[in-house]
Amino acid sequence: MPYTFRSEQWLPYPIELVFAFFANPENLPRLMPAWQKARIEEAAFAPPPPRPVAPDPALRLNSIAAGAGTRMTISFRPFPYAPIRVPWEAEISEFVWNDHFCDIQLRGPFAYWKHCHSLHRETRANTQGVLIHGTLLRDEVEYALPFGPLGQIAQRLVIGRQLQSTFNYRQRRTEELLPLMLAKR
Repeated sequence: MPYTFRSEQWLPYPIELVFAFFANPENLPRLMPAWQKARIEEAAFAPPPPRPVAPDPALRLNSIAAGAGTRMTISFRPFPYAPIRVPWEAEISEFVWNDHFCDIQLRGPFAYWKHCHSLHRETRANTQGVLIHGTLLRDEVEYALPFGPLGQIAQRLVIGRQLQSTFNYRQRRTEELLPLMLAKR
């Protein structure tokens, strides 16, 4: 049975910087809950298309980006204090600078997994009414679980809540890490 998970986060930074942050695979383990102890085991990078020229040089974050065709294997603990690590091999299936990129699971814990990150310029007013130009990040995950009826039970009891918790953590970490990364450039 297929499931869909959606999440949104508004960030007070230009789309060029937010996209570059998420397109850098080195940030993936940093965005996963610490108890998972995620790490990149193997990576075969496909270069992305050339970056569009930023309207302002200050909007360029010089970092690596995983283009369409990039394959990575990460491993992580499936639950706190687990004595085992779960491998997850994924491939970037779509990549359009400052718009979206998607990854699909090639091998891992799900029967099917496709995660698309899409970004949109959005201006919001702060508490004083001042307009701030920023970026709306939308995540959409389509997934299916193995083991038929057991997978459906796992979805109801664990998986749905764990996905929500993982994305909540990721949003908090993004708010912590993105300003630090920008300060280093």
